[in-house]
Amino acid sequence: MSLSQDIPLSHSEESVSHWSKHDTSWMLSLFGTAVGAGILFLPINIGVGGFWSLVIMALMAGPMTFLAHRGLARFVLSSSKPDADFTDVVEEHFGASAGRLISLLYFLSIFPILLIYGVGLTNTVDSFIVNQLGMEAPSRVLLSGVLVFGMIAIMMAGEKVMLRAFEVIVYPLAAILAGLSFYLIPNWQMPDLSTLPEWGSFSVTLWLAVPVTVFAFSHAAAISSFANAQRRHYGREAGQKSEQILKRTSVMLISFVLFFVFSCVLSLSPAQLLEAKAQNVSVLSYLANVHNSPFIVALGPLIAFIAISSSFLGHFMGARESLNGMLQKQFSLAPAKLDKLGIVFMFLAIWFAAVMNPSILGMMEALSGPVIAMILFIMPMLAVYKVESLKCYRGRFSTYFILLVGLLAVSAIVFSLF
Repeated sequence: MSLSQDIPLSHSEESVSHWSKHDTSWMLSLFGTAVGAGILFLPINIGVGGFWSLVIMALMAGPMTFLAHRGLARFVLSSSKPDADFTDVVEEHFGASAGRLISLLYFLSIFPILLIYGVGLTNTVDSFIVNQLGMEAPSRVLLSGVLVFGMIAIMMAGEKVMLRAFEVIVYPLAAILAGLSFYLIPNWQMPDLSTLPEWGSFSVTLWLAVPVTVFAFSHAAAISSFANAQRRHYGREAGQKSEQILKRTSVMLISFVLFFVFSCVLSLSPAQLLEAKAQNVSVLSYLANVHNSPFIVALGPLIAFIAISSSFLGHFMGARESLNGMLQKQFSLAPAKLDKLGIVFMFLAIWFAAVMNPSILGMMEALSGPVIAMILFIMPMLAVYKVESLKCYRGRFSTYFILLVGLLAVSAIVFSLF
């Protein structure tokens, strides 16, 4: 039996071919989830490999982003249950034991990123209060508690409020990224295109750039909630509408983020990129020092705050759903009660991390990387050959392409760790 026969028609299904406010809201939510504070380090991390490496990864970024997230959305929608979340789907397709393990790994890949954002949000606001406003540093316990509670309160207010919050956050973020990219154009230095890199070292550079590019555009944490929202809204046409929204999200991401990356990279020489990498500072901090620009200095904390806030909301959405799914499999309490218990646990954990400001967060992020790559790229493609409702995608070029990129990303991350 096909998926389309299992899902009832929705009242909104007749408008599936039209672009609605609902679709725009979800496109902005996915964009906001993808664009975290890491965007401030992305130009350095990708650009340090050289201009040709940057060009090739830029050409691959669009297909990698769209096809991988489309595959994950299709996987979530492949369940025979109309209200299945990620935990339900993996258990249905891979069995109870494997399903619970994958669900646990999925949660553990998202949750450390939430802890990182809790710390980053607190540090960014604290730095702004001290350095830009010239005030005394507030109590870290109080500041972090208010910030984390505020972010979680938005998610607790419901889907409409959450989508509205993304709209408020993402439009300024996109405008600032575009404005800064144009602002840097007079400082562009065209690279020497006549010198081609040596293939051996160039291939290793490209290989190690794959996971950097993958995670720069990843909005995997929000895909399960996104796919289920489309199923509720569009019924049997959820797959078609999800693909349309994901396509426009990818175009928006590639347009704004890559323009920002190219503009930053072309404003710096290869030697300066290497120096910025060695100093481990954000590209805006380095550009502000090079160009002595108070405008760029002022924008740094603002972009970081907006980007962390939007990405926090998207990752909290994924962590909340996966934690709820796991708790419901273990305990017989009412779903609403389990949801509240899960939210209290995550609030306390994120608040504690923000107060303690630990230095192990980078390592936690590196360890969550391989799991995200496996869940985003490898698992949905393996499901194509296991799940009957996905068999129409077997043998397609896109399936092999995403599987290959996933293997490259995981192997590159493991290689970098050791």
